[in-house]
Amino acid sequence: MNPVTEVPRRLTILGSTGSIGTNTLDVIAQLGGRDSFEILALTGNGNIDLLAAQARATGARLAVTADESQYIALKDALSGSGVDVAAGRTGLDEAARLDADWVMAAIVGTAGLAPTLAAAARGADIALANKECLVSAGDLFVQAVRDGGGRLIPVDSEHSAIFQCLDDHQRHALERIVLTASGGPFRAFSREQMAGVTAHTARTHPNWSMGLKISIGSASMFNKALEMIEAKHLFDVRPDQIEVIVHPQSIVHSMVGYTDGSVIAQLGSPDMRTAIGYALTYPQRPSLNVERLDFAKLARLDFEAPDEVRFPALRLARTALTRGGLQGAVMNAAEETAFTAFVEERIGFLDMADIVETVMDGLCGIGAASTIADVFAADDEARRQALDAIATRRSA
Repeated sequence: MNPVTEVPRRLTILGSTGSIGTNTLDVIAQLGGRDSFEILALTGNGNIDLLAAQARATGARLAVTADESQYIALKDALSGSGVDVAAGRTGLDEAARLDADWVMAAIVGTAGLAPTLAAAARGADIALANKECLVSAGDLFVQAVRDGGGRLIPVDSEHSAIFQCLDDHQRHALERIVLTASGGPFRAFSREQMAGVTAHTARTHPNWSMGLKISIGSASMFNKALEMIEAKHLFDVRPDQIEVIVHPQSIVHSMVGYTDGSVIAQLGSPDMRTAIGYALTYPQRPSLNVERLDFAKLARLDFEAPDEVRFPALRLARTALTRGGLQGAVMNAAEETAFTAFVEERIGFLDMADIVETVMDGLCGIGAASTIADVFAADDEARRQALDAIATRRSA
């Protein structure tokens, strides 16, 4: 039995086939696997072979594909395994409502919002890797966690770092939080060079191994912009207390500054398993097979102010924070729509931020959400306006 947990903990992984999900399963294996944890449900999308292999290896109770057209393929792949199979939104909801103690929320995009809310409402501890839960529905989601009685533990490396550095007994002395950003592969590019960027070049991150959406979000710094909005809800800070600093080495994951001038930072090799392991065993720290820092070899750590002219996503995040209401949902939906158009080569790299700003300005008067339906309505309208903006740009 692994010393971290004396009884099996029941786990569900929403988004097990993505980079966060596969690394979560690696951490679970390192910490004892099936001897220490019971996997209740795994969900994925189109990678049926991997999802089925994960379900067989972990002895999961339920495997769910979000793609309803893949239901038969998943059922065939798991024939004779004893693993139940489901698909679509109903299947995701079923996975979220199983009685897992701990749920990894790693479904990318707004598709992860409803199942993660369902898991939070029934009181599960939520290891949050899905940005949209807080960006699009921050107040509603935080309230759902509070009402359910579970804990919200961030998994993004930056928010995990702040979570580790933030002393609850010294909240009165909190002055600022500093989110670090690698700057992505185009940190030194001029706007003219950025205009020629393709999805293929944008997906290559200098430090982290991530999926296409996150890689391109890092290249445009939209990921960091969304993290700014997340931080407001996670740590209950004012917009003016949130800073971003470019740190190319990705060794300092983020920092917390206090009123006495002290700054506390969390450092580590760029490996998402560290944050995942901390979320899984919190408040204890697990023993993980990850690379240790060799300070003698590091030689230097660089920091520089972000250029909000070349990376306007950061400016747009501050606009969303200032306006409040459902501007986060609008920004996120417009960004997802613009991202798809960029990947499909219907717009250029720089066009993404322009489209997002156009949609945000068009919906700047949208108020706060009373229900999740309000969030989805704002999301739908923002996507519609983004598609109109993309069509206009293409016809110009």
